[in-house]
Amino acid sequence: MARLSIEQLRRQELAAAAYEILQEEGIAGTTLAKVAERAGMSKGIVLHYFKGKDALLETVMRHANSLLRDEVVRLMAEAKSPRERVEAIVAGNFSPKFFKPEICNAWLSLCAEVPRNANFARIQRAIHARMRSNLMSALRQLLPPERREAAVIGITAMIDGLWLRFGLNQDGLTLTAAMAQMNSILDLHLGRP
Repeated sequence: MARLSIEQLRRQELAAAAYEILQEEGIAGTTLAKVAERAGMSKGIVLHYFKGKDALLETVMRHANSLLRDEVVRLMAEAKSPRERVEAIVAGNFSPKFFKPEICNAWLSLCAEVPRNANFARIQRAIHARMRSNLMSALRQLLPPERREAAVIGITAMIDGLWLRFGLNQDGLTLTAAMAQMNSILDLHLGRP
Protein backbone atom coordinates (compact mmCIF):
# COMPACT_ATOMS: atom_id res chain seq x y z
CA MET A 1 0.00 0.00 0.00
CA ALA A 2 1.40 3.39 -0.98
CA ARG A 3 2.30 5.83 1.75
CA LEU A 4 0.25 9.00 1.94
CA SER A 5 1.91 12.32 1.30
CA ILE A 6 1.91 15.04 3.95
CA GLU A 7 -0.74 16.87 1.91
CA GLN A 8 -2.99 13.79 1.79
CA LEU A 9 -2.57 13.24 5.54
CA ARG A 10 -3.35 16.87 6.37
CA ARG A 11 -6.39 16.88 4.10
CA GLN A 12 -7.66 13.69 5.79
CA GLU A 13 -7.08 15.11 9.27
CA LEU A 14 -8.89 18.33 8.40
CA ALA A 15 -11.77 16.48 6.75
CA ALA A 16 -12.12 14.21 9.80
CA ALA A 17 -12.22 17.23 12.11
CA ALA A 18 -14.80 18.93 9.88
CA TYR A 19 -16.93 15.76 9.84
CA GLU A 20 -16.92 15.60 13.64
CA ILE A 21 -17.97 19.23 13.97
CA LEU A 22 -20.58 18.86 11.22
CA GLN A 23 -22.16 16.00 13.17
CA GLU A 24 -22.17 18.06 16.36
CA GLU A 25 -23.10 21.52 15.07
CA GLY A 26 -24.38 21.27 11.50
CA ILE A 27 -23.16 23.38 8.60
CA ALA A 28 -23.67 26.72 10.32
CA GLY A 29 -21.51 25.64 13.26
CA THR A 30 -18.80 24.11 11.10
CA THR A 31 -16.39 27.00 10.74
CA LEU A 32 -12.86 26.90 9.41
CA ALA A 33 -11.61 28.21 12.77
CA LYS A 34 -13.30 25.34 14.64
CA VAL A 35 -11.98 22.79 12.16
CA ALA A 36 -8.46 24.16 12.54
CA GLU A 37 -8.72 24.10 16.33
CA ARG A 38 -10.10 20.54 16.37
CA ALA A 39 -7.31 19.35 14.05
CA GLY A 40 -4.65 21.22 16.04
CA MET A 41 -3.71 23.38 13.06
CA SER A 42 -4.05 27.00 12.04
CA LYS A 43 -6.90 28.39 9.97
CA GLY A 44 -4.26 29.31 7.38
CA ILE A 45 -3.37 25.62 7.01
CA VAL A 46 -7.05 24.81 6.40
CA LEU A 47 -7.17 27.47 3.68
CA HIS A 48 -3.90 26.16 2.24
CA TYR A 49 -5.40 22.71 1.66
CA PHE A 50 -8.98 23.78 0.93
CA LYS A 51 -10.10 26.91 -0.91
CA GLY A 52 -12.84 27.50 1.62
CA LYS A 53 -15.56 25.93 3.73
CA ASP A 54 -17.51 24.57 0.76
CA ALA A 55 -14.45 22.77 -0.63
CA LEU A 56 -13.79 21.24 2.79
CA LEU A 57 -17.43 20.16 3.19
CA GLU A 58 -17.42 18.71 -0.31
CA THR A 59 -14.47 16.52 0.71
CA VAL A 60 -16.32 15.53 3.88
CA MET A 61 -19.43 14.65 1.87
CA ARG A 62 -17.40 12.51 -0.54
CA HIS A 63 -15.59 10.75 2.31
CA ALA A 64 -18.76 9.99 4.28
CA ASN A 65 -20.43 8.71 1.14
CA SER A 66 -17.45 6.49 0.30
CA LEU A 67 -17.70 4.82 3.72
CA LEU A 68 -21.39 4.09 3.17
CA ARG A 69 -20.72 2.91 -0.39
CA ASP A 70 -18.03 0.51 0.84
CA GLU A 71 -20.45 -0.98 3.38
CA VAL A 72 -23.11 -1.52 0.70
CA VAL A 73 -20.56 -3.08 -1.67
CA ARG A 74 -19.31 -5.38 1.09
CA LEU A 75 -22.84 -6.59 1.86
CA MET A 76 -23.77 -6.96 -1.80
CA ALA A 77 -20.73 -9.19 -2.33
CA GLU A 78 -22.12 -11.57 0.29
CA ALA A 79 -25.58 -11.73 -1.34
CA LYS A 80 -26.49 -15.00 -3.00
CA SER A 81 -29.66 -13.93 -4.82
CA PRO A 82 -31.16 -10.81 -6.42
CA ARG A 83 -33.48 -10.35 -3.42
CA GLU A 84 -30.49 -10.56 -1.09
CA ARG A 85 -28.75 -7.91 -3.23
CA VAL A 86 -31.69 -5.54 -2.70
CA GLU A 87 -31.68 -6.37 1.01
CA ALA A 88 -27.92 -5.72 1.14
CA ILE A 89 -28.40 -2.25 -0.37
CA VAL A 90 -30.99 -1.51 2.30
CA ALA A 91 -28.92 -3.04 5.11
CA GLY A 92 -25.88 -1.01 4.10
CA ASN A 93 -27.88 2.20 4.27
CA PHE A 94 -29.08 1.26 7.75
CA SER A 95 -25.82 -0.07 9.10
CA PRO A 96 -25.45 0.85 12.79
CA LYS A 97 -22.10 2.41 11.81
CA PHE A 98 -23.95 5.08 9.83
CA PHE A 99 -27.58 5.17 10.95
CA LYS A 100 -26.88 7.33 13.98
CA PRO A 101 -28.59 10.62 14.87
CA GLU A 102 -25.41 12.65 14.52
CA ILE A 103 -24.62 11.23 11.07
CA CYS A 104 -28.23 11.65 9.95
CA ASN A 105 -28.05 15.28 11.13
CA ALA A 106 -24.84 15.85 9.19
CA TRP A 107 -26.46 14.38 6.07
CA LEU A 108 -29.56 16.57 6.54
CA SER A 109 -27.35 19.61 6.97
CA LEU A 110 -25.48 18.90 3.75
CA CYS A 111 -28.65 18.02 1.80
CA ALA A 112 -30.21 21.32 2.86
CA GLU A 113 -27.44 23.05 0.90
CA VAL A 114 -27.94 21.03 -2.31
CA PRO A 115 -30.28 23.60 -3.93
CA ARG A 116 -27.68 26.35 -3.41
CA ASN A 117 -24.44 24.46 -3.99
CA ALA A 118 -23.81 22.95 -7.42
CA ASN A 119 -20.99 20.70 -6.16
CA PHE A 120 -23.13 19.28 -3.35
CA ALA A 121 -25.96 18.76 -5.88
CA ARG A 122 -23.60 16.89 -8.21
CA ILE A 123 -22.43 14.62 -5.38
CA GLN A 124 -26.01 13.97 -4.28
CA ARG A 125 -27.00 13.09 -7.87
CA ALA A 126 -24.07 10.64 -8.06
CA ILE A 127 -25.13 9.04 -4.76
CA HIS A 128 -28.69 8.57 -5.97
CA ALA A 129 -27.56 7.38 -9.42
CA ARG A 130 -25.37 4.70 -7.83
CA MET A 131 -28.17 3.53 -5.55
CA ARG A 132 -30.61 3.49 -8.47
CA SER A 133 -28.16 1.53 -10.62
CA ASN A 134 -27.53 -1.03 -7.86
CA LEU A 135 -31.25 -1.47 -7.25
CA MET A 136 -32.13 -1.70 -10.95
CA SER A 137 -29.47 -4.34 -11.44
CA ALA A 138 -30.88 -6.51 -8.65
CA LEU A 139 -34.51 -5.87 -9.62
CA ARG A 140 -34.00 -7.02 -13.25
CA GLN A 141 -34.39 -10.60 -12.09
CA LEU A 142 -37.21 -9.86 -9.66
CA LEU A 143 -39.66 -7.54 -11.41
CA PRO A 144 -40.92 -6.89 -14.93
CA PRO A 145 -39.56 -3.71 -16.54
CA GLU A 146 -42.75 -1.70 -16.00
CA ARG A 147 -42.57 -2.19 -12.20
CA ARG A 148 -38.85 -1.59 -11.60
CA GLU A 149 -38.86 2.22 -11.64
CA ALA A 150 -41.72 2.41 -9.12
CA ALA A 151 -39.89 -0.02 -6.85
CA VAL A 152 -36.66 2.00 -7.04
CA ILE A 153 -38.49 5.24 -6.25
CA GLY A 154 -40.37 3.61 -3.36
CA ILE A 155 -37.26 2.04 -1.84
CA THR A 156 -35.03 5.10 -2.20
CA ALA A 157 -37.76 7.48 -0.98
CA MET A 158 -38.28 5.31 2.10
CA ILE A 159 -34.54 5.22 2.81
CA ASP A 160 -34.28 9.01 2.50
CA GLY A 161 -37.46 9.53 4.50
CA LEU A 162 -36.34 7.32 7.36
CA TRP A 163 -32.95 9.05 7.48
CA LEU A 164 -34.81 12.35 7.65
CA ARG A 165 -37.14 11.15 10.44
CA PHE A 166 -34.24 9.67 12.40
CA GLY A 167 -32.18 12.82 12.01
CA LEU A 168 -35.04 15.01 13.21
CA ASN A 169 -35.69 12.55 16.06
CA GLN A 170 -39.21 13.83 16.60
CA ASP A 171 -40.93 10.51 17.07
CA GLY A 172 -38.37 8.21 18.69
CA LEU A 173 -37.68 6.20 15.53
CA THR A 174 -35.28 3.32 16.19
CA LEU A 175 -33.09 1.29 13.86
CA THR A 176 -35.33 -1.72 14.46
CA ALA A 177 -38.45 0.25 13.53
CA ALA A 178 -36.71 1.70 10.46
CA MET A 179 -35.74 -1.78 9.25
CA ALA A 180 -39.30 -3.01 9.84
CA GLN A 181 -40.53 -0.18 7.60
CA MET A 182 -37.95 -1.05 4.96
CA ASN A 183 -38.92 -4.73 5.05
CA SER A 184 -42.56 -3.70 4.58
CA ILE A 185 -41.71 -1.63 1.50
CA LEU A 186 -39.63 -4.48 0.08
CA ASP A 187 -42.49 -6.92 0.65
CA LEU A 188 -44.89 -4.45 -1.00
CA HIS A 189 -42.79 -4.26 -4.15
CA LEU A 190 -41.25 -7.74 -4.24
CA GLY A 191 -43.68 -9.93 -2.30
CA ARG A 192 -42.75 -11.84 0.80
CA PRO A 193 -39.64 -14.00 0.53
